[in-house]
Amino acid sequence: MGRLFGTDGVRGVANETLTAELALGLSVAAAHVLGEAGAFDGHRPVAVVGRDPRASGEFLEAAVIAGLASAGVDVLRVGVLPTPAVAYLTGALGADFGVMLSASHNAMPDNGIKFLARGGHKLDDRIEDAIEAHYRTYSVGSDEWKRPTGADVGRVREYTEGFDKYVAHLIGVLPNRLDGIRVVIDGAHGAAAYVAPEAFARAGAEVVHTLGAEPTGLNINEGVGSTHLDRLRTAMREHRADLGIALDGDADRCLAADADGDEVDGDQIIAILAVAMKEAGTLRSNTVVATVMSNLGFKLAMEREGIDLVETAVGDRYVLEAMKAHGFALGGEQSGHVILLDHATTGDGTLTGLMLGARLAATKQPLADLAAVMTRLPQVLINVKGVDKSRVKTSEELAAAVAEAEAELGSTGRVLLRSSGTEPLVRVMVEAADEVQSKAVAERLAEAVRTYLG
Repeated sequence: MGRLFGTDGVRGVANETLTAELALGLSVAAAHVLGEAGAFDGHRPVAVVGRDPRASGEFLEAAVIAGLASAGVDVLRVGVLPTPAVAYLTGALGADFGVMLSASHNAMPDNGIKFLARGGHKLDDRIEDAIEAHYRTYSVGSDEWKRPTGADVGRVREYTEGFDKYVAHLIGVLPNRLDGIRVVIDGAHGAAAYVAPEAFARAGAEVVHTLGAEPTGLNINEGVGSTHLDRLRTAMREHRADLGIALDGDADRCLAADADGDEVDGDQIIAILAVAMKEAGTLRSNTVVATVMSNLGFKLAMEREGIDLVETAVGDRYVLEAMKAHGFALGGEQSGHVILLDHATTGDGTLTGLMLGARLAATKQPLADLAAVMTRLPQVLINVKGVDKSRVKTSEELAAAVAEAEAELGSTGRVLLRSSGTEPLVRVMVEAADEVQSKAVAERLAEAVRTYLG
């Protein structure tokens, strides 16, 4: 059996691979591993539990809460809220850990369980391995662990104040209000479908239109959200808005659209915020963190603005690790995971959108002009399937092909070959100032991968 935990918790098709039994068992294991600190402090462990609106979240939430309470953990049930809200509340309420039920931008049949450590931080691999080991050793129905009885079982309380507490936090960290900004918000029929419009309105923005704001439990991410921008782009032109925000299912990422309906991706958002934070003196160490997949235009823009760049492997967890290790304040990914570590312990799409709106309000500039701080170079990505990905870094012939491509592109282009972490494929990414050249070089390298690794 493979490792249960992936890059972002435990995910699978709800009621197929991610069952109620698995959710209950993992929650018992998490209670033992993450609740130990509370037990040593002499108080009963407390967990914050939230979810996105997926229909399967209803029975999975029940299983998680049952597992926690049966292991002696008191539960604060916050209901449907974004992942960053659960993370914030875990820290703000002094809980021992948090649990979020969501499969983020995945389709509705999927779901996931994400555990958060004290303070609302993501778990490191060591803690996840400990939870998994405990789960496998003490399965559901086992008599190997002491079960609390009587007054020692956990109690469950509805924490309805979570919505307002989280929104108040978002408003409280903004550098200025959003008065005069017209906004369109796409909530992906997800966890922030109600939170995001409320937060923008309280911050002073005029929310002229909402998309993906009617979750039924069955329509999350369906043709809306950060993975489907067409409706947002059209709405921007129709409603003559200044800022369009698209979130994903659990609202930990954000993409944007300008007044003309043109996309503003994660790289551009980070660039805008980096410049703003540098001006405000809040960009610690004058450094921003991004992954190796960020557009070369982003790197060139940061150099021009006198901002240092630290690059990490692909994945917001690696960005966050680098930020925490060195005390940096801003980082993120092209996909829209933006981490503002002074105000959040994870990517927060609503907070990112609000900060973007605050920058528009402060500068009185259109989003398109702010996004022009960087020029996106044409980026071509080809997935080469059915090859021996383990040899991508050891094949001399492939290395020679890459060197030839890099020499052709010079300082105005870039080549990146990356093995997939979950599939037998190699991703070939090429950037250049000219789109025709980018495509030609990428196709040539893809053929080299097939030839030398096939």
